[in-house]
Amino acid sequence: MSGNDYGAALKPGERAPACYAASAVASRGREHAELECPTRSPFQRDRDRIIHSTPFRRLLHKTQVFVFHEGDHYRTRLTHSLEVAQIARTIARQLLLDEDLAEALALAHDLGHSPFGHAGERALDGVMADYGGFDHNAQSLKVVMRLERKYRGFDGLNLTWETLEGLAKHNGPIMDELGSAVGKVARLLGLWRSLQLEQHASAEAQVAALADDIAYVSHDTDDGLRAGLLEMSDLTHAPFAGGVAQRLFAGGGELEDTRAIYELTRSMITIMVGDCVTETRRRLALLAPGTPDDIRAAGAPVVAFSEPLGADILDLKAFLFQRVYRHERVMRVMGGAEQLVRDLFQSYLREPRLLPEAWQSAVRSRDGRRLARLVADFVAGMTDRLAIAEHRRLFDATPELR
Repeated sequence: MSGNDYGAALKPGERAPACYAASAVASRGREHAELECPTRSPFQRDRDRIIHSTPFRRLLHKTQVFVFHEGDHYRTRLTHSLEVAQIARTIARQLLLDEDLAEALALAHDLGHSPFGHAGERALDGVMADYGGFDHNAQSLKVVMRLERKYRGFDGLNLTWETLEGLAKHNGPIMDELGSAVGKVARLLGLWRSLQLEQHASAEAQVAALADDIAYVSHDTDDGLRAGLLEMSDLTHAPFAGGVAQRLFAGGGELEDTRAIYELTRSMITIMVGDCVTETRRRLALLAPGTPDDIRAAGAPVVAFSEPLGADILDLKAFLFQRVYRHERVMRVMGGAEQLVRDLFQSYLREPRLLPEAWQSAVRSRDGRRLARLVADFVAGMTDRLAIAEHRRLFDATPELR
């Protein structure tokens, strides 16, 4: 990868980044050499390429918890990604990290997600079991390196090394090159050694990963309440959220449901962000890192929740799993979605001529494994509504998903 000599003076009111922050000046560069942009740092350029990419636009019609036609106000993968980005910038600013890199990673972390959220991912992983499986984090890396095709000189978005590293390590270090989906994709793309996947990610990548947790536990609580899958009274004994609700409404006085829900979720976000910043500063003081690589070489994550809050959030995730994600209404819809994705994959695998013409041209020289992977790439890139429309085109009966 090529380096760069980008540099820019601080604007009035800006603070200098910490010595352990990722540096656009010292970036390890891009896979394909490019002239630097005169008006943006390399990480700002990464962020802009992600926002202008086709996979990013598709997130508008990809499920977070509820399929797009179930309601206008539920989160989609796009609104989830925007919320993660906002939280990541807030935390990065407090820790004197590179906000642009944290934002780019937050915006890109779900680019490889399949239609219908984790239901679509389960379906693709099942049908791809004989061909290496499917994992949306690994797919995000593949999307930004190979599948997006819009630039004259290369496939993918040609993102910086630091952004690729953060995407690959979204869930932490990867010790097994052959046993993990991300490891397999990294090896396939020639990235295993260059990304140092056995180490921790940059502080900015760790911020984006924790911001993902903050966003989804708060907004999935919000969506669960708005959808009627949860009542405020259900949260009385819920981990973390219950304590927040009790403190908020201890003084009595009824709020409109929508205001009460918003007060709850915004308070949850404020508490989680504040705890993360405080705990991370404590860990930084103990580690005393002098460079970004000191963060990578640390034996544990540096960006983290305190132990008590981290345990409460794990318990809240388990609560949401049982009360929202496994709710009968959600399971009924997602069961139909899984079948729909399996049907599409098997239909295209049997008859590649059903694929769009641009994809058919890539089929001719592929064996069974490569064909299966190409079909999985195509299906994973679909939005919910395209998947439903394609199923209706190819099959006599399509699940209602309601």
